[in-house]
Amino acid sequence: MNRIHTVATLGLAAIGATAAARAQAADAPPYAVSGNVAIVSDYLFRGLTQTWGGPAVQGGADLTLANGFAAGAWASSISDKSYPGASLELDLYANYGRAIGDDGSWRVGLYGYLYPNGNLDEAGLPARSFNTVEANAALTWKWLTLKYSQALTDYFGIDTEQGYRGDFKGSRYLQLDAAMPIDARWSLALHAGHTHVATRLATPLPGGATNPDYSDFGATLRCQLAPHWSASLGLGHATNAMFYAHTASFLDPADTRDVGGTRAFVQVQGTL
Repeated sequence: MNRIHTVATLGLAAIGATAAARAQAADAPPYAVSGNVAIVSDYLFRGLTQTWGGPAVQGGADLTLANGFAAGAWASSISDKSYPGASLELDLYANYGRAIGDDGSWRVGLYGYLYPNGNLDEAGLPARSFNTVEANAALTWKWLTLKYSQALTDYFGIDTEQGYRGDFKGSRYLQLDAAMPIDARWSLALHAGHTHVATRLATPLPGGATNPDYSDFGATLRCQLAPHWSASLGLGHATNAMFYAHTASFLDPADTRDVGGTRAFVQVQGTL
């Protein structure tokens, strides 16, 4: 399964997961290798920009075995304003799943987010890595996928050093994705998710907010331009503006941005 942090790919994964599960039950080859590369105008992860509103170059590779095991790697450029010292996010993941009847499947796995050279000490704070590991489980039925992820480590480095009451270990994310083919070239992906954070700010923000929990929603229209090329136009929205509308850069506290809110993006993707 290709790992792209956009609503389009999250939704289309529902179709891919069911198709893969059916292939396992049929006379499938022992393994398959695929790859992807993309340019996106704004890299959104769970509704929040990871590039400070700028573009990103992304790409990855996946290995899928007929017995239900899959693994892969994916990378994207990011902003050091959100991840001081880092210019790259590298994701490594592995999972296992099987079919449920003719229209469904289940899958469980581990997902690691790595930020080479990224550390809070690059912003003058006590040393702490942003690396995060999550466990996840997903159920797919036809074009719907319900997925639950829970952090096994601190959630992207957040802890008392950044003014929180404790670490983010145990933070969780629940998402529902729908991938609906329109015709041979066009498809529509819909997404809804909710992030629950395991801690709160010790001192309220100027507007009084202490709770970083939020929900995110999105819709993406995708067009298959050629056998290996597609283009997508998407719109995402993240709630809790009191907390995220004036997020300060780690490199310059005076440099603030609404990292959530309503954001549009375009993406061009190639697959192998």
